[in-house]
Amino acid sequence: MPRYRDLTHTSRPSNAPRVVEPKNPLRTTDPGTIEMYKVAQENNLETVFERFVAQQPQCGFGYKGICCRICLAGPCRVKAEEGPASRGICGATAYTIVSRNLVRMIAGGAASHSEHARHVLHTVHELTEGKTKDYEIKSPAKLHKLAEKLGIETLNREDMDILADVAELAYEDFGRFKDRPAAFLDSFLIEPRRGKFKHTNIMPRSIDGTVTELMAQTAQGVDADPVNIIFGGLKGSLADLVGEYIGTNLSDVLFGIPEPIVSEANLGVIQESMVNIAVHGHNPVLSEMVVAAARELKAEAQKVGAKGVNIVGICCTGNELLMREGVYLATSSASQEMAILTGVLDAMVVDIQCIYPSVQQLADCYHTKIITTEAIMKIPSAQHLAFNAETAMEDAKTLVRMAIAAYKFRDPKKIAISSERNSLVAGFSIEALTEIFANVNSERPFSVLTDAILSGQIKGVVQMAGCNNLKRQQDESHVSILKELVKNDVLVVATGCSAGAFAKMGLMNSEAVDKYAGEGLKSFLRMLEKANPQLATKLPLVFHLGSCVDNSRGMDLLQAMAKELKVDTPKVPFAASAPEAMHEKAVAIGSYCVSMGIPTHVGTMPYLEGSDLIYGIATQIAHDVFGGNFIFEVDEKIAAQKIINALEYRSWKLRIHKETAEKFETAIAQGW
Repeated sequence: MPRYRDLTHTSRPSNAPRVVEPKNPLRTTDPGTIEMYKVAQENNLETVFERFVAQQPQCGFGYKGICCRICLAGPCRVKAEEGPASRGICGATAYTIVSRNLVRMIAGGAASHSEHARHVLHTVHELTEGKTKDYEIKSPAKLHKLAEKLGIETLNREDMDILADVAELAYEDFGRFKDRPAAFLDSFLIEPRRGKFKHTNIMPRSIDGTVTELMAQTAQGVDADPVNIIFGGLKGSLADLVGEYIGTNLSDVLFGIPEPIVSEANLGVIQESMVNIAVHGHNPVLSEMVVAAARELKAEAQKVGAKGVNIVGICCTGNELLMREGVYLATSSASQEMAILTGVLDAMVVDIQCIYPSVQQLADCYHTKIITTEAIMKIPSAQHLAFNAETAMEDAKTLVRMAIAAYKFRDPKKIAISSERNSLVAGFSIEALTEIFANVNSERPFSVLTDAILSGQIKGVVQMAGCNNLKRQQDESHVSILKELVKNDVLVVATGCSAGAFAKMGLMNSEAVDKYAGEGLKSFLRMLEKANPQLATKLPLVFHLGSCVDNSRGMDLLQAMAKELKVDTPKVPFAASAPEAMHEKAVAIGSYCVSMGIPTHVGTMPYLEGSDLIYGIATQIAHDVFGGNFIFEVDEKIAAQKIINALEYRSWKLRIHKETAEKFETAIAQGW
């Protein structure tokens, strides 16, 4: 890591407790969730909060990453610094065990994001084969731009033929054996990063091959070199980015490019007068059809006494629908159970990832139908309806009708509607941002952003992402860090449950700009508003980029800034933060952020403190090789200050080198 002006900024985290108030079951700051948790307590219902407390204290060996369960000779634990107890039965040291465990999490994250992409890709393929009539190409412009980027001919060709070639190349990226890099990464990278990844031998050929290679590399009796294992993990994280690029771009082609849109968030969007269906998980292929089916079946809902069908989103499926359809965002991962406690959620339709098995346990106490839809994701006692692209609308209508049928079984005594709901503005795809900036400078849109940084109007850009983790109160870290950043004139973009936190808390609208933004950030946003009178609403405090798979949009923004500044990405005043990282996907995302040259804050300590070597690689050596590094810090205010330090350091160096280049009328130096 670089040496900052702030001498208290070291690679080690503060002494703040890793788990805050471990025996306190109220583990949220979200007013809507607090409201519904009281309902759970009054009815003696078990939630994630009670289960978290019951797990305390958590395993110290596992927390440090020095517990190995890779083979059946174990589990082995590193219990001493020297002697036989300092190694596993096979002789694996702490650094080998920690690196293997960490890299297997990256493999899991890459597999998860890529499974999301695989579902979207399969639907695209079914469309090109004429096997589904329920989907269409909603954004031909995005298709043509994507094909051109991938080197696919578009001139005088039908859109469906172009899409078929794009799909074929995406399939190759999943299972390529030839020695060429994954197209959906190679084509999206600026040249300096492409060269860095090839030079360090971490450019993946394929997604499935890389994940398989990682599992083999970290198996018992294979790789024991921690540096080699970590480099394998970075290749795995880039395979995750390949999956994200496939998922995001093909979703835009199928469902349309997100544009700024007004909606509302928090549990108060669930309405007693409506048939309420929560779509939960990460797959827009299913949820987009459910929204369309709900609109068609309004009359059927009215026949049972409801005003219509209200689709609400949970987790990243909610983010997908929010971005494109303006569907209300009910809540995020840690509070998913609370939607059932309203007593008026008639169905929860789930697809993949971040879904608690406990939702069925709570649904058993209510009338709510839990409906699983994917072959790889089932919950005991839940109803399963296999969702197929070929019968998409038919399946979606079946799901909606199941919710309509459940409506009449509501128990009036169990109805407890939350009062919390806040307005928001979402839909800031890279195309939407480009248009907003272009209305200030049509020739060089991203100079609007970089000039604001060089002038000192704003300090830089931070991409906030990640999950909920109840080691701290839900959403507390997201919100606290955001407020510190914007107060200090940092432009924030957000995805996933981090974006969900801001939406639920009323921080994703223009009122929040007036209340929390520093003068520099406020003036920057107001300048953009003035140049964009076509927008239906004022700009929000935070720009919502989408679901966790849409972190790829953030990488596009980073690289657009680098191109404008004529530098590689490690020199751009851009940082990332996952204040409440929980899922393996967050480990994969954070790792490719570091590979892309980004200072990356993580507010939940990963399982690597059992090895000083691995900790040093993540926080210091990674910076020497790739230009990015992890910043592990659980205290929100200290974390925010460390992020600001990283931005100010880069802005300072950038200004000096830009001024020098202009003074001597030469290209900006690259060796700093």
